[in-house]
Amino acid sequence: MRLFVAFDLPREVRNALATLGQRLKPECRAARWVRPESMHVTLKFLGETDPRRVPDIRAALAPIRSAEPVAMDFRVLGFFPNEFQPRVLWCGVQATPKLAELAASVEQALEPLGFARETRTFSPHLTLARLKPDGALENLARATDALKSYDFGAARESEFHLFESVLKPSGAQYTKLAAFPFVEGTN
Repeated sequence: MRLFVAFDLPREVRNALATLGQRLKPECRAARWVRPESMHVTLKFLGETDPRRVPDIRAALAPIRSAEPVAMDFRVLGFFPNEFQPRVLWCGVQATPKLAELAASVEQALEPLGFARETRTFSPHLTLARLKPDGALENLARATDALKSYDFGAARESEFHLFESVLKPSGAQYTKLAAFPFVEGTN
């Protein structure tokens, strides 16, 4: 099974991003747009994992605690790796330092189980679309330019989730396997 650890999104943020997607889709028909219900903020991608390891993963993540929730604002649009060779359109996540601390705690909790630490700097974002290199991207780049600092909403999260990802021709389907309240004093 293919697993990852992530935050879910509030309905208001999903709705704002769905509206954005509808606005931008005509600008780049070659893009594969992420369904709003599939959007999430990844803390750690685990990849293909033996299902028998799920209890150990749950046990490793359960003790993670923080004194306060993670506050996130969803704004700023950009491209990976850059706007000159775009492969992914993303929405930025501006968050309190608690987000990076929580991601580091997840990394630390899972490392003893054999999940290697990420070598890249933690860069929270929401993937909005995957782009084909030959997909007439100029119109999309021009359309996003006016929205680069648009505010898509905010979230204040006190639990993260373990998700399973099943890849299908219609796109990935995500299922929550476990929830982890992490703010001290909550269960």
